[in-house]
Amino acid sequence: MIRPNKKLRLGTAIAVGAVLALGASCGSDDPDENNASGNSTNQATEGESGGSGGDAPDCSAKQVPDVKGDGVLKFGTLLPQTGSLAFLGPPEFAAVNLAVKDINEAGGVLGNDVEVVHSDSGDAQNPIASQSVDSLIAADADVVIGAASSSVSLLVIDKITDAGMVQLSPANTSDQFSSYCDGGLYFRTAPPDVLQGRVLAEQVIADGNATVAILALQDAYGTGLADQVEKNVKASNGEVVKKIIYDPKAANYATEVSEVKGDDPEAIVLIGFDETKKIIPELVKQGIGPATKKIYLVDGNLSDFSKDFDAGTMGPNVKGSLPGVAATDELKQRLATVDSNLTDWSYAAESYDGAILIALAAIAAESDAGPDIAKELVNVSKGGTKCTSFAECKELLENGEDIDYDGYSGPVDFLETGDPGTAFIGIYQYKPDGTYEFVEAQQGQISEDDIG
Repeated sequence: MIRPNKKLRLGTAIAVGAVLALGASCGSDDPDENNASGNSTNQATEGESGGSGGDAPDCSAKQVPDVKGDGVLKFGTLLPQTGSLAFLGPPEFAAVNLAVKDINEAGGVLGNDVEVVHSDSGDAQNPIASQSVDSLIAADADVVIGAASSSVSLLVIDKITDAGMVQLSPANTSDQFSSYCDGGLYFRTAPPDVLQGRVLAEQVIADGNATVAILALQDAYGTGLADQVEKNVKASNGEVVKKIIYDPKAANYATEVSEVKGDDPEAIVLIGFDETKKIIPELVKQGIGPATKKIYLVDGNLSDFSKDFDAGTMGPNVKGSLPGVAATDELKQRLATVDSNLTDWSYAAESYDGAILIALAAIAAESDAGPDIAKELVNVSKGGTKCTSFAECKELLENGEDIDYDGYSGPVDFLETGDPGTAFIGIYQYKPDGTYEFVEAQQGQISEDDIG
Protein backbone atom coordinates (compact mmCIF):
# COMPACT_ATOMS: atom_id res chain seq x y z
CA MET A 1 0.00 0.00 0.00
CA ILE A 2 1.12 3.58 -0.54
CA ARG A 3 2.35 5.26 2.60
CA PRO A 4 1.82 9.05 2.51
CA ASN A 5 3.15 9.86 5.98
CA LYS A 6 5.93 8.10 7.78
CA LYS A 7 7.67 8.08 11.13
CA LEU A 8 9.97 5.51 12.77
CA ARG A 9 10.57 4.61 16.36
CA LEU A 10 13.41 2.34 17.39
CA GLY A 11 12.27 -0.66 19.35
CA THR A 12 13.88 -1.25 22.69
CA ALA A 13 14.88 -4.86 22.13
CA ILE A 14 18.56 -5.28 21.29
CA ALA A 15 19.75 -8.87 21.29
CA VAL A 16 23.30 -10.09 20.95
CA GLY A 17 23.90 -12.55 18.14
CA ALA A 18 27.60 -13.18 18.37
CA VAL A 19 27.61 -15.87 15.71
CA LEU A 20 26.79 -13.38 12.98
CA ALA A 21 29.43 -11.25 11.27
CA LEU A 22 28.32 -8.09 9.54
CA GLY A 23 29.36 -6.44 6.30
CA ALA A 24 30.69 -2.98 5.74
CA SER A 25 28.18 -0.32 4.92
CA CYS A 26 28.32 3.27 3.96
CA GLY A 27 25.53 5.75 4.30
CA SER A 28 26.95 8.67 2.39
CA ASP A 29 30.11 9.99 0.85
CA ASP A 30 30.71 13.64 0.13
CA PRO A 31 28.86 16.56 1.69
CA ASP A 32 25.68 17.93 0.20
CA GLU A 33 25.21 21.15 2.09
CA ASN A 34 21.55 21.40 1.11
CA ASN A 35 20.93 18.21 3.04
CA ALA A 36 23.33 18.71 5.95
CA SER A 37 23.39 21.13 8.81
CA GLY A 38 25.74 22.41 11.47
CA ASN A 39 28.87 24.48 11.17
CA SER A 40 32.06 23.06 9.78
CA THR A 41 34.13 23.43 12.94
CA ASN A 42 31.72 24.67 15.59
CA GLN A 43 29.79 22.61 18.05
CA ALA A 44 26.44 21.56 16.57
CA THR A 45 23.19 21.35 18.47
CA GLU A 46 21.21 18.18 18.97
CA GLY A 47 18.58 17.40 16.38
CA GLU A 48 19.61 19.99 13.81
CA SER A 49 20.07 17.52 10.96
CA GLY A 50 16.84 15.76 9.94
CA GLY A 51 16.67 12.64 12.03
CA SER A 52 13.72 10.35 12.55
CA GLY A 53 12.21 12.22 15.45
CA GLY A 54 9.47 14.83 15.40
CA ASP A 55 6.18 14.92 13.55
CA ALA A 56 5.93 13.12 10.24
CA PRO A 57 5.66 15.44 7.22
CA ASP A 58 2.43 15.84 5.28
CA CYS A 59 3.09 13.98 2.06
CA SER A 60 -0.44 14.16 0.67
CA ALA A 61 0.68 16.35 -2.23
CA LYS A 62 3.03 13.65 -3.55
CA GLN A 63 1.38 12.10 -6.59
CA VAL A 64 2.26 8.61 -7.76
CA PRO A 65 2.44 8.49 -11.57
CA ASP A 66 0.06 6.18 -13.37
CA VAL A 67 2.61 4.10 -15.24
CA LYS A 68 2.01 0.82 -17.02
CA GLY A 69 4.34 -2.13 -17.38
CA ASP A 70 5.34 -3.73 -20.65
CA GLY A 71 5.67 -7.27 -19.31
CA VAL A 72 9.47 -7.19 -18.99
CA LEU A 73 10.91 -6.36 -15.58
CA LYS A 74 13.96 -4.16 -16.07
CA PHE A 75 16.38 -3.33 -13.28
CA GLY A 76 18.42 -0.16 -13.44
CA THR A 77 21.39 0.13 -11.11
CA LEU A 78 22.67 3.43 -9.72
CA LEU A 79 25.81 2.27 -7.95
CA PRO A 80 29.33 3.69 -7.57
CA GLN A 81 31.75 3.01 -10.38
CA THR A 82 33.62 6.24 -9.62
CA GLY A 83 33.96 8.60 -6.67
CA SER A 84 34.77 8.16 -3.00
CA LEU A 85 32.58 5.08 -2.61
CA ALA A 86 33.75 3.28 -5.74
CA PHE A 87 35.08 0.44 -3.57
CA LEU A 88 31.46 -0.47 -2.78
CA GLY A 89 30.47 -0.84 -6.42
CA PRO A 90 31.95 -4.24 -7.38
CA PRO A 91 30.15 -6.36 -4.74
CA GLU A 92 26.88 -4.50 -5.31
CA PHE A 93 26.99 -4.86 -9.10
CA ALA A 94 28.00 -8.52 -8.78
CA ALA A 95 25.14 -9.23 -6.37
CA VAL A 96 22.57 -7.71 -8.72
CA ASN A 97 24.00 -9.67 -11.64
CA LEU A 98 23.86 -12.88 -9.59
CA ALA A 99 20.24 -12.19 -8.66
CA VAL A 100 19.34 -11.60 -12.31
CA LYS A 101 21.05 -14.89 -13.21
CA ASP A 102 19.12 -16.78 -10.52
CA ILE A 103 15.82 -15.18 -11.51
CA ASN A 104 16.20 -16.01 -15.18
CA GLU A 105 17.39 -19.56 -14.52
CA ALA A 106 14.16 -20.06 -12.57
CA GLY A 107 11.99 -18.89 -15.47
CA GLY A 108 12.13 -15.13 -15.08
CA VAL A 109 9.23 -12.89 -14.15
CA LEU A 110 5.85 -12.70 -15.87
CA GLY A 111 7.01 -15.24 -18.44
CA ASN A 112 10.03 -13.21 -19.54
CA ASP A 113 13.67 -12.90 -18.57
CA VAL A 114 14.42 -9.88 -16.44
CA GLU A 115 16.89 -7.33 -17.78
CA VAL A 116 19.43 -5.07 -16.12
CA VAL A 117 21.00 -1.77 -17.16
CA HIS A 118 23.94 -0.55 -15.09
CA SER A 119 24.88 3.06 -14.41
CA ASP A 120 27.33 5.05 -12.30
CA SER A 121 26.16 6.97 -9.23
CA GLY A 122 29.47 8.77 -8.74
CA ASP A 123 29.36 10.73 -5.50
CA ALA A 124 27.58 13.81 -4.20
CA GLN A 125 30.18 16.17 -5.69
CA ASN A 126 29.82 14.67 -9.15
CA PRO A 127 26.58 15.34 -11.12
CA ILE A 128 26.79 11.99 -12.89
CA ALA A 129 23.96 10.52 -10.76
CA SER A 130 21.29 12.76 -12.24
CA GLN A 131 22.52 12.00 -15.76
CA SER A 132 22.54 8.29 -14.95
CA VAL A 133 18.94 8.41 -13.75
CA ASP A 134 17.99 10.14 -17.02
CA SER A 135 19.61 7.27 -18.90
CA LEU A 136 17.71 4.71 -16.82
CA ILE A 137 14.42 6.50 -17.46
CA ALA A 138 15.21 6.56 -21.19
CA ALA A 139 15.96 2.83 -21.03
CA ASP A 140 12.49 2.19 -19.53
CA ALA A 141 13.82 0.79 -16.27
CA ASP A 142 11.05 -0.13 -13.83
CA VAL A 143 13.17 0.03 -10.68
CA VAL A 144 16.44 1.61 -9.57
CA ILE A 145 18.76 -0.28 -7.23
CA GLY A 146 20.91 2.31 -5.45
CA ALA A 147 22.41 4.63 -4.64
CA ALA A 148 24.99 3.53 -2.09
CA SER A 149 25.40 7.07 -0.79
CA SER A 150 22.57 8.69 1.16
CA SER A 151 23.57 12.11 -0.15
CA VAL A 152 23.43 10.87 -3.75
CA SER A 153 20.01 9.30 -3.18
CA LEU A 154 18.74 12.56 -1.72
CA LEU A 155 19.86 14.30 -4.91
CA VAL A 156 17.88 12.00 -7.22
CA ILE A 157 15.06 10.39 -5.22
CA ASP A 158 12.47 12.87 -6.51
CA LYS A 159 13.49 12.33 -10.13
CA ILE A 160 13.23 8.56 -9.69
CA THR A 161 9.91 8.45 -7.86
CA ASP A 162 8.36 11.19 -10.00
CA ALA A 163 8.99 8.87 -12.95
CA GLY A 164 7.03 6.11 -11.21
CA MET A 165 10.07 3.90 -10.63
CA VAL A 166 10.75 2.06 -7.39
CA GLN A 167 14.03 3.03 -5.74
CA LEU A 168 15.59 0.38 -3.52
CA SER A 169 18.93 1.13 -1.90
CA PRO A 170 21.08 -1.61 -0.41
CA ALA A 171 23.20 0.89 1.51
CA ASN A 172 21.42 4.15 2.44
CA THR A 173 21.37 4.63 6.20
CA SER A 174 20.40 8.30 6.68
CA ASP A 175 17.33 8.66 8.90
CA GLN A 176 15.90 11.23 6.50
CA PHE A 177 14.52 8.49 4.24
CA SER A 178 12.25 7.13 6.99
CA SER A 179 9.98 10.16 6.66
CA TYR A 180 10.70 11.22 3.08
CA CYS A 181 7.73 12.02 0.83
CA ASP A 182 8.43 9.35 -1.78
CA GLY A 183 4.88 8.27 -2.61
CA GLY A 184 5.61 4.81 -1.23
CA LEU A 185 8.22 4.12 -3.91
CA TYR A 186 11.43 4.16 -1.82
CA PHE A 187 12.76 1.10 0.05
CA ARG A 188 16.08 0.05 1.53
CA THR A 189 17.54 -3.20 2.80
CA ALA A 190 20.06 -1.42 5.06
CA PRO A 191 18.90 -0.17 8.48
CA PRO A 192 18.59 3.54 9.25
CA ASP A 193 21.18 5.17 11.48
CA VAL A 194 18.70 5.42 14.32
CA LEU A 195 19.76 1.82 15.01
CA GLN A 196 23.51 2.17 14.47
CA GLY A 197 23.56 5.27 16.65
CA ARG A 198 22.01 3.41 19.55
CA VAL A 199 24.18 0.32 19.28
CA LEU A 200 27.40 2.31 18.97
CA ALA A 201 26.52 4.63 21.86
CA GLU A 202 25.69 1.70 24.11
CA GLN A 203 29.00 0.07 23.18
CA VAL A 204 30.91 3.25 24.07
CA ILE A 205 29.27 3.39 27.50
CA ALA A 206 29.60 -0.37 28.06
CA ASP A 207 33.35 0.00 27.53
CA GLY A 208 33.49 2.25 30.59
CA ASN A 209 33.59 5.69 28.95
CA ALA A 210 31.73 8.43 30.81
CA THR A 211 32.80 11.38 28.63
CA VAL A 212 32.64 11.38 24.84
CA ALA A 213 33.64 13.70 22.00
CA ILE A 214 32.08 13.38 18.53
CA LEU A 215 33.79 14.38 15.29
CA ALA A 216 31.48 14.06 12.27
CA LEU A 217 31.65 15.10 8.64
CA GLN A 218 29.19 17.68 7.39
CA ASP A 219 26.58 15.90 5.28
CA ALA A 220 23.21 14.23 5.74
CA TYR A 221 24.79 10.99 6.92
CA GLY A 222 27.42 12.47 9.22
CA THR A 223 25.23 14.95 11.06
CA GLY A 224 22.32 12.53 11.36
CA LEU A 225 24.42 9.73 12.82
CA ALA A 226 26.19 12.18 15.12
CA ASP A 227 22.81 13.27 16.49
CA GLN A 228 21.81 9.66 17.13
CA VAL A 229 25.07 8.84 18.89
CA GLU A 230 24.80 11.97 21.04
CA LYS A 231 21.20 11.28 22.00
CA ASN A 232 21.94 7.69 22.99
CA VAL A 233 25.14 8.48 24.88
CA LYS A 234 23.11 10.90 26.99
CA ALA A 235 20.32 8.35 27.40
CA SER A 236 22.93 5.94 28.78
CA ASN A 237 24.03 8.56 31.34
CA GLY A 238 27.16 9.52 29.46
CA GLU A 239 28.29 13.08 28.73
CA VAL A 240 29.06 14.47 25.28
CA VAL A 241 31.71 17.07 26.07
CA LYS A 242 32.30 18.16 22.46
CA LYS A 243 30.49 17.68 19.15
CA ILE A 244 32.23 19.06 16.07
CA ILE A 245 30.83 18.95 12.54
CA TYR A 246 33.79 19.30 10.19
CA ASP A 247 34.42 20.01 6.52
CA PRO A 248 35.50 16.73 4.88
CA LYS A 249 37.48 18.71 2.30
CA ALA A 250 39.61 20.57 4.85
CA ALA A 251 43.36 20.54 4.27
CA ASN A 252 43.98 19.45 7.86
CA TYR A 253 42.14 18.93 11.14
CA ALA A 254 44.58 20.41 13.66
CA THR A 255 42.01 22.92 14.97
CA GLU A 256 39.25 20.37 15.43
CA VAL A 257 41.53 17.89 17.17
CA SER A 258 42.89 20.62 19.41
CA GLU A 259 39.34 21.48 20.50
CA VAL A 260 38.67 17.84 21.36
CA LYS A 261 41.96 17.62 23.25
CA GLY A 262 40.95 20.62 25.34
CA ASP A 263 37.91 18.77 26.68
CA ASP A 264 39.92 15.61 27.42
CA PRO A 265 37.19 13.00 26.67
CA GLU A 266 37.65 9.35 27.54
CA ALA A 267 36.35 8.29 24.12
CA ILE A 268 36.22 9.85 20.65
CA VAL A 269 33.58 8.86 18.10
CA LEU A 270 34.82 9.62 14.58
CA ILE A 271 32.09 9.64 11.91
CA GLY A 272 33.74 10.15 8.56
CA PHE A 273 35.10 8.77 5.32
CA ASP A 274 38.46 8.96 3.57
CA GLU A 275 39.47 12.05 5.57
CA THR A 276 39.87 9.67 8.52
CA LYS A 277 43.36 9.05 7.11
CA LYS A 278 44.16 12.65 8.03
CA ILE A 279 42.33 12.77 11.35
CA ILE A 280 43.81 9.67 12.98
CA PRO A 281 47.42 10.85 12.47
CA GLU A 282 46.45 14.27 13.85
CA LEU A 283 44.98 12.63 16.94
CA VAL A 284 48.24 10.73 17.38
CA LYS A 285 50.30 13.88 16.83
CA GLN A 286 48.40 15.76 19.54
CA GLY A 287 48.63 12.89 22.01
CA ILE A 288 45.01 11.74 21.94
CA GLY A 289 45.31 8.85 19.49
CA PRO A 290 44.51 5.18 20.06
CA ALA A 291 47.44 4.76 22.44
CA THR A 292 45.78 7.01 25.03
CA LYS A 293 42.09 7.27 24.06
CA LYS A 294 39.38 4.86 22.99
CA ILE A 295 38.41 5.61 19.40
CA TYR A 296 35.17 4.50 17.73
CA LEU A 297 34.64 4.43 13.98
CA VAL A 298 31.47 3.80 11.98
CA ASP A 299 30.40 2.21 8.71
CA GLY A 300 31.83 5.07 6.65
CA ASN A 301 35.41 4.68 7.86
CA LEU A 302 35.73 1.17 9.27
CA SER A 303 38.38 0.16 6.79
CA ASP A 304 41.62 -1.74 6.40
CA PHE A 305 44.28 0.84 7.29
CA SER A 306 47.23 -1.56 7.11
CA LYS A 307 48.65 0.28 4.08
CA ASP A 308 47.85 3.77 5.41
CA PHE A 309 49.21 3.82 8.98
CA ASP A 310 52.36 2.56 10.61
CA ALA A 311 52.01 -0.71 12.49
CA GLY A 312 50.83 -0.03 16.01
CA THR A 313 48.85 3.13 15.13
CA MET A 314 45.61 1.21 15.50
CA GLY A 315 44.89 -1.49 18.06
CA PRO A 316 42.43 -2.79 20.65
CA ASN A 317 41.48 0.74 21.74
CA VAL A 318 39.83 1.25 18.34
CA LYS A 319 36.41 -0.24 17.66
CA GLY A 320 33.75 0.40 15.06
CA SER A 321 30.20 -0.40 14.03
CA LEU A 322 28.86 -1.72 10.72
CA PRO A 323 25.17 -2.09 9.82
CA GLY A 324 24.06 -5.12 7.83
CA VAL A 325 25.07 -8.72 7.40
CA ALA A 326 28.34 -10.01 6.01
CA ALA A 327 28.35 -12.19 2.94
CA THR A 328 28.36 -15.87 3.86
CA ASP A 329 30.95 -18.21 2.38
CA GLU A 330 28.22 -19.58 0.12
CA LEU A 331 27.36 -16.13 -1.20
CA LYS A 332 31.04 -15.28 -1.71
CA GLN A 333 31.50 -18.43 -3.77
CA ARG A 334 28.42 -17.69 -5.84
CA LEU A 335 29.44 -14.06 -6.39
CA ALA A 336 32.78 -15.29 -7.70
CA THR A 337 30.93 -16.95 -10.58
CA VAL A 338 29.95 -13.49 -11.88
CA ASP A 339 33.02 -11.53 -10.72
CA SER A 340 36.09 -13.56 -9.86
CA ASN A 341 38.04 -10.43 -8.88
CA LEU A 342 35.98 -9.53 -5.81
CA THR A 343 37.97 -8.91 -2.65
CA ASP A 344 35.24 -7.07 -0.72
CA TRP A 345 31.64 -8.11 -0.21
CA SER A 346 30.16 -5.04 1.45
CA TYR A 347 26.43 -4.73 0.83
CA ALA A 348 26.39 -7.77 -1.45
CA ALA A 349 23.74 -9.54 0.64
CA GLU A 350 21.55 -6.45 0.78
CA SER A 351 21.92 -5.87 -2.99
CA TYR A 352 21.06 -9.46 -3.87
CA ASP A 353 18.03 -9.60 -1.60
CA GLY A 354 16.77 -6.24 -2.85
CA ALA A 355 16.74 -7.49 -6.43
CA ILE A 356 15.07 -10.78 -5.48
CA LEU A 357 12.37 -9.01 -3.44
CA ILE A 358 11.58 -6.71 -6.36
CA ALA A 359 11.19 -9.68 -8.70
CA LEU A 360 8.93 -11.48 -6.23
CA ALA A 361 6.83 -8.34 -5.76
CA ALA A 362 6.40 -8.07 -9.53
CA ILE A 363 5.12 -11.66 -9.62
CA ALA A 364 2.73 -10.97 -6.75
CA ALA A 365 1.50 -7.81 -8.47
CA GLU A 366 1.34 -9.50 -11.88
CA SER A 367 2.96 -6.33 -13.19
CA ASP A 368 6.38 -4.85 -13.79
CA ALA A 369 5.16 -1.27 -13.23
CA GLY A 370 6.94 0.49 -10.38
CA PRO A 371 3.85 1.53 -8.36
CA ASP A 372 2.41 -1.98 -8.61
CA ILE A 373 5.68 -3.51 -7.42
CA ALA A 374 5.85 -1.07 -4.51
CA LYS A 375 2.42 -2.16 -3.28
CA GLU A 376 3.64 -5.76 -2.93
CA LEU A 377 7.15 -5.32 -1.55
CA VAL A 378 6.01 -5.25 2.07
CA ASN A 379 3.81 -8.30 1.55
CA VAL A 380 6.46 -10.57 0.03
CA SER A 381 8.94 -9.72 2.80
CA LYS A 382 6.89 -10.88 5.77
CA GLY A 383 3.77 -12.58 7.06
CA GLY A 384 3.57 -15.58 4.74
CA THR A 385 5.21 -18.94 4.18
CA LYS A 386 8.97 -18.75 4.74
CA CYS A 387 11.11 -19.26 1.65
CA THR A 388 14.78 -18.58 1.03
CA SER A 389 15.34 -18.62 -2.73
CA PHE A 390 13.72 -16.98 -5.72
CA ALA A 391 12.76 -20.32 -7.28
CA GLU A 392 11.13 -21.56 -4.06
CA CYS A 393 9.29 -18.30 -3.43
CA LYS A 394 8.14 -18.03 -7.05
CA GLU A 395 6.60 -21.50 -6.92
CA LEU A 396 4.71 -20.61 -3.74
CA LEU A 397 3.38 -17.40 -5.28
CA GLU A 398 2.27 -19.18 -8.43
CA ASN A 399 0.42 -21.67 -6.22
CA GLY A 400 -1.50 -18.81 -4.62
CA GLU A 401 0.38 -18.68 -1.32
CA ASP A 402 1.55 -15.60 0.56
CA ILE A 403 5.29 -15.64 1.11
CA ASP A 404 7.90 -14.33 3.52
CA TYR A 405 11.29 -14.15 1.78
CA ASP A 406 14.34 -14.41 4.03
CA GLY A 407 17.58 -14.20 2.09
CA TYR A 408 21.29 -13.73 2.59
CA SER A 409 20.74 -10.52 4.58
CA GLY A 410 18.35 -12.24 6.98
CA PRO A 411 14.75 -11.23 7.69
CA VAL A 412 13.95 -7.96 5.93
CA ASP A 413 10.33 -7.53 7.06
CA PHE A 414 9.75 -4.21 5.32
CA LEU A 415 7.80 -1.62 7.26
CA GLU A 416 5.31 0.62 5.50
CA THR A 417 8.06 3.26 5.61
CA GLY A 418 10.21 1.15 3.29
CA ASP A 419 12.74 0.48 6.06
CA PRO A 420 13.70 -3.04 7.18
CA GLY A 421 11.87 -3.92 10.39
CA THR A 422 14.77 -5.85 11.86
CA ALA A 423 18.49 -5.50 11.30
CA PHE A 424 21.91 -6.30 12.72
CA ILE A 425 24.76 -4.00 13.72
CA GLY A 426 28.21 -5.52 14.06
CA ILE A 427 30.92 -4.43 16.47
CA TYR A 428 34.50 -4.79 15.25
CA GLN A 429 37.90 -4.25 16.89
CA TYR A 430 41.19 -3.21 15.32
CA LYS A 431 44.45 -5.09 15.47
CA PRO A 432 47.89 -3.39 15.62
CA ASP A 433 48.47 -4.10 11.91
CA GLY A 434 45.55 -1.82 10.95
CA THR A 435 43.09 -4.57 10.05
CA TYR A 436 39.99 -5.31 12.10
CA GLU A 437 38.09 -8.37 13.29
CA PHE A 438 34.53 -9.20 14.26
CA VAL A 439 33.62 -9.06 17.97
CA GLU A 440 29.85 -9.47 18.16
CA ALA A 441 26.57 -8.62 16.47
CA GLN A 442 23.56 -6.95 17.98
CA GLN A 443 20.07 -7.18 16.54
CA GLY A 444 17.63 -4.31 16.75
CA GLN A 445 13.96 -4.01 15.98
CA ILE A 446 12.55 -0.94 14.25
CA SER A 447 8.82 -0.26 14.58
CA GLU A 448 6.32 2.01 12.85
CA ASP A 449 4.58 4.81 14.69
CA ASP A 450 1.72 6.97 13.42
CA ILE A 451 1.89 5.78 9.83
CA GLY A 452 -0.43 8.08 7.90
